[in-house]
Amino acid sequence: MKKPIIQEQQITDTLENNYMPYAMSVIISRAIPEIDGLKPSHRKLLYTMYKMGLINGSLTKSANIVGQTMRLNPHGDAAIYETLVRLTDGNGALLLPLVKSKGNFGRVYSRDMAYAAARYTEVKLCPVCTELFGEIDKDTVDFVDNYDGSMKEPTLLPTTFPNILANPNQGIAVGMASNICCFNLRELCDATIAVMKDPEADLSEIMPAPDFPTGGRLLYNKAEIDEIYRTGRGSIKVRAKYKYDKKQNCIDIYEIPYSTTVEVIIDKIVDLVKSGKAREISDVRDETDLKGLKITIDLKRGTDPDALMAKLYKMTALQDSFGCNFNILVEGSPMVLGVNDILCEWLRFRRSCVKRALSYDIEKKSAKLHLLEGLSLILLDIDKAIKIVRETDDDSMVVPNLMKGFNITRAQAEFVAEIKLRNLNKDYILKRTAEIENLKNELDDLRKTVESKRRINKLIEKQLKQVAKKFGSDRKTEIISADEIKEPTIDETIPDYGLKLFRTRDGYLKKISLVSLRTSGEQKVKEGDELVQEVEAKNSSEVIFFAEGGTAYKMKAYDIPDSKASLLGDFIPNLLGLTDKERIVGMAVTDDFKGELIFCFENGKAAKVPLAAYQTKTNRKKLTGAFSAKSPMVEMFFLPEGEQTEIVLFSDSGRAVAVKSDKIPLKTTRSTQGVNIMSSRKGSVVSRCVLAAESGIINMSRFRTRTYPAVGALVRESDLGIEQISIDDNGR
Repeated sequence: MKKPIIQEQQITDTLENNYMPYAMSVIISRAIPEIDGLKPSHRKLLYTMYKMGLINGSLTKSANIVGQTMRLNPHGDAAIYETLVRLTDGNGALLLPLVKSKGNFGRVYSRDMAYAAARYTEVKLCPVCTELFGEIDKDTVDFVDNYDGSMKEPTLLPTTFPNILANPNQGIAVGMASNICCFNLRELCDATIAVMKDPEADLSEIMPAPDFPTGGRLLYNKAEIDEIYRTGRGSIKVRAKYKYDKKQNCIDIYEIPYSTTVEVIIDKIVDLVKSGKAREISDVRDETDLKGLKITIDLKRGTDPDALMAKLYKMTALQDSFGCNFNILVEGSPMVLGVNDILCEWLRFRRSCVKRALSYDIEKKSAKLHLLEGLSLILLDIDKAIKIVRETDDDSMVVPNLMKGFNITRAQAEFVAEIKLRNLNKDYILKRTAEIENLKNELDDLRKTVESKRRINKLIEKQLKQVAKKFGSDRKTEIISADEIKEPTIDETIPDYGLKLFRTRDGYLKKISLVSLRTSGEQKVKEGDELVQEVEAKNSSEVIFFAEGGTAYKMKAYDIPDSKASLLGDFIPNLLGLTDKERIVGMAVTDDFKGELIFCFENGKAAKVPLAAYQTKTNRKKLTGAFSAKSPMVEMFFLPEGEQTEIVLFSDSGRAVAVKSDKIPLKTTRSTQGVNIMSSRKGSVVSRCVLAAESGIINMSRFRTRTYPAVGALVRESDLGIEQISIDDNGR
């Protein structure tokens, strides 16, 4: 058996020879838009439709267009049709749609609304495409061979307006990406004219902010907009529009941010309702129909719709950001440019197109003038021309004889020879030669225009004004000042209500509202488990869990799911993301971090720490060194500010010691070991700690001592109120 031939190769050579060509192909020929605002896939598709006569023609099947486009774009029909869908007015992805459609093309704001198959839909080019292709037949742009050399295609389209900023465009290449927002066409044309007059012009007054196809309200921040205009990078916040239907007690959302979908919004709202963070909502549904987008949120009685929307803006994609990255190809090189720089590059490209169109006209008119000047010479002696033609025996000698007879060029002689016999009269020739003077004037004007930047700019300005007037529309995205909007904090957006927390010995936790608790039955717990703690709190309260090993975990009560008395509750390690081995041994609840915590340990020591020691400026979830871990913690107690209590420590040898909380000194260090309260006797340890009121001891003074530590007194049955019953000889 022959061994396989293994050839070693440097990884740098592999990257250079194999990966780099692929990366360049993706960047230049696929993902990044060029200065005409189109990617190659868009351009190939639109040019195919243009050659099919679909600017002025009738609608045709999308499948037909997809098939024809494959002559330029050798990709699968699905990819081509998906490109077509995004360009249509039916899909709504573009602020200035380029394809007029008939049929179901889905909607850009819906993730699940699928577009129909290509065989069921029809399309044609929108009228605005006349501005994309206007002078393409005048050699305004370069043409190259298609992939198999069977036909030519344009490298760019000579668009008469800056389409690069008129429509949104997104692409992910290798090592770079592009995300271009869109601007209102009227404002964009005015801004382009301003930049043409002054490349450093401040566009914030002319074109204050982007405009999106899905509308919404843009939170205007001048500093952020200026940064985007200057660098081409930045973020824009857009929020949904809504109206409150008082009669139905519901909120109707009818415009959403361009960067999200209806399904994403609804899914998040449903999650908030399930987790108890949006109790004001009774139902949410998608009511989008042929009239347009509509998300309906039914409210519970007494709900403030504006306050609820402020919360939903904060917690859902009803307010979303559009990250701008104006990465475009300029002469084959990717560049991240600001708005002014993009418009300057487009103007440079457009001036080139205009010059080439003018040069084309000059060439054509010059050729026509040359022919007419030859025809004017015939006017001097028509009979001579007729005689030359009649007396020439060989047909191939007609043109040379005319050239010789009138001293004209071959082109002029060919033109004269092709004139019909009926037109060889003085009237026809005079009418044609009368154009000579007009042509000379036109050529003179064209040559002056080609050589004058000011004239070219005037021509571009005129075209921009015509485009704005003909295809411009009002803004879809409303602009509101970000300074006028108060961003609610999480606590402000959470409904606050009274509740009770129930903790079991085995680590289960229930959160039940006080309203639900009134009608609840007995609390259900797992077999062999028992309730060890009940705490009344608010939904905004801070809950601190203490775990073995001296670690504390903090979370808000509103992050704990609502439960019922008939359920077991949530396993606390699962809520906190802990391992099963880390057992919870205590819990404290607070609204203001006032009060004190008392920790009792197996070795008989007790420590008192202010609750404020667990308050942090940052929203930290985990605190190490929350209490001393040198001896296992038996129990912990929360002491409200200004209150005192009495605690009883029981040892496993049957003894008990009572200590008042003011006898335990306050320490500022969380991990303090505290002071010794109960001494060990023959290796005994503290097994249980309870409040005096819950200890069952009726003569508490017997277990109090003047000094600590103390061994404690033996607990007798009489101390617990249990009387001994004696039986006499008579059975009494």
